Amino acid sequence: MTAIVQTVLFMMAVLAAVAVAAKRLNIAPSILLVVAGIGMAFIPGLPKVELAPEVVLLVILPPLIYSAGVAMSWREFKFNLRPIALLAFGCVLFTTCAVAAAAHYLLKFDWAVGFLLGAIISPTDVVAPLAIARKLGLPRRIVVVLEGEGLANDATALVLYRFAVAAVSTGTFSLGQASGTFALIVVGETLYGLGVGWLSLRLRQWAREPRVEITLSLMTPYLAFWVPSHLGGSGVLATVACGLYVSWNGPRLIPSATRLQGIFFWDLIVYLIEGLVFLVTGLQARTLIEQTHAFSIRELLIATGWTTLIAIVARFLWVFPATYIPRWLSPRLAKRDPSPPWQGPLFLAFTGVRGVDSLAVALAIPYTIVSGAPFPHRELILFVTFGVIIVTLIAQGAMLPWVVRRLGLNRLGSKEHAAEIKAELHARQAALKEVTKRLEKIINENRLPREAIDHLRTRNQSRLQILPTNLTEGLDHMRQTAKLKGDLIEAERDFIWQLLRDGKITDEARRRIEYELDLEEASVANRATDGGGWM
Repeated sequence: MTAIVQTVLFMMAVLAAVAVAAKRLNIAPSILLVVAGIGMAFIPGLPKVELAPEVVLLVILPPLIYSAGVAMSWREFKFNLRPIALLAFGCVLFTTCAVAAAAHYLLKFDWAVGFLLGAIISPTDVVAPLAIARKLGLPRRIVVVLEGEGLANDATALVLYRFAVAAVSTGTFSLGQASGTFALIVVGETLYGLGVGWLSLRLRQWAREPRVEITLSLMTPYLAFWVPSHLGGSGVLATVACGLYVSWNGPRLIPSATRLQGIFFWDLIVYLIEGLVFLVTGLQARTLIEQTHAFSIRELLIATGWTTLIAIVARFLWVFPATYIPRWLSPRLAKRDPSPPWQGPLFLAFTGVRGVDSLAVALAIPYTIVSGAPFPHRELILFVTFGVIIVTLIAQGAMLPWVVRRLGLNRLGSKEHAAEIKAELHARQAALKEVTKRLEKIINENRLPREAIDHLRTRNQSRLQILPTNLTEGLDHMRQTAKLKGDLIEAERDFIWQLLRDGKITDEARRRIEYELDLEEASVANRATDGGGWM
């Protein structure tokens, strides 16, 4: 037990050190963490860290999927449902078939084993490409489609995986039964996930206590995931539906105190889980290499190289036709949603990064089939899966910033972001004017003290005046104002601390003042972030 605790603490220290190094080197932390994990795997004396598939699928995956679903806009998800579905269902199925064909003809696998490998390799990772993409200033729609695909494609792959394992183990497969089961899973899990989301929000409404509500929010993804998974489904679609329901209905039902604490809690949880996932992925290198001693290096490299190449090419072959053919066939669709420039689909095709979910399902392959014979090619499938993850994450992930610059997507993203800030400022101005009308109505209907009336009017007028009228000059001015206000808050905090040291106030009084200063500083930081925007 002591060794486990020491190993976890050491991994967290590495996570923090890599985060600092990644910021200094301007490299995606996910890439450095995988490289660090591979290096740690061969440190003499360090205990082997073996990834338990049930831990990934039942413990790690649910909160990651749920938090991504809550962070996503339901309106944007619904508008982009067609491209998301084409990638999350169509591209996964197409890639599975392509990898299965390559495994059958090039690696001499049986068809069922080839489909199993394809189902494992086909889903792209939701964490790594988005962690990189969000920092590159991409157009919002590309980010939404990537996130939606990453949320839903695991469901398709897990269902295909289970049918492939059954086909290898028993030697039988029914396309009709598989199609019916898949449709039932999609409908059933979606309805169940919406029900869990509704129940979660109602329980949190009754609780009205931030710590209880946050505890309930942590239990929600597991309730959404575990029940369908236990009944033979994937659990992924239910968790996605639950997260989207909370995203759409939560803002009006979750109190501000819970929201402030919950944002910090979930940011920390997701940060630690994601970081440790990448680190543990790299740590599997030694274990997987030891299990493939029966194969030569040449066999391993050929199998990994062909599988990686087919998986990458299959995504390119799918994305462009899936983007443009529906619009050529449907003038109505083309009018409602015109064809995007080719740069967007090219970037989507390039972001086929695989992640730990593929490795987890590969590790979950049984050791024997029904007859008692060893499961065919199990060790080779494990190594190939690990190799595809490493190649796509390190090679493709490291090239994403260069690809974005070459395609000019960052310029498109900057223009879109400027328009978004402008619309946000207009919304703030309109909301404050509406509040002013409401205030005047309240004043006319009630007898309020003069001091209270003056205070409320001054507050609204100051909030309205701080919003810029000229976007470019106003945002520059707001950045400078935010920095100055931050300096003044820091000076006030230092003075309060000195009063505490001199014994003129109590610790309790200092905490109350400091809490208010922290909230004000967080508000200032929110206005100063993202290039001076109000995001």
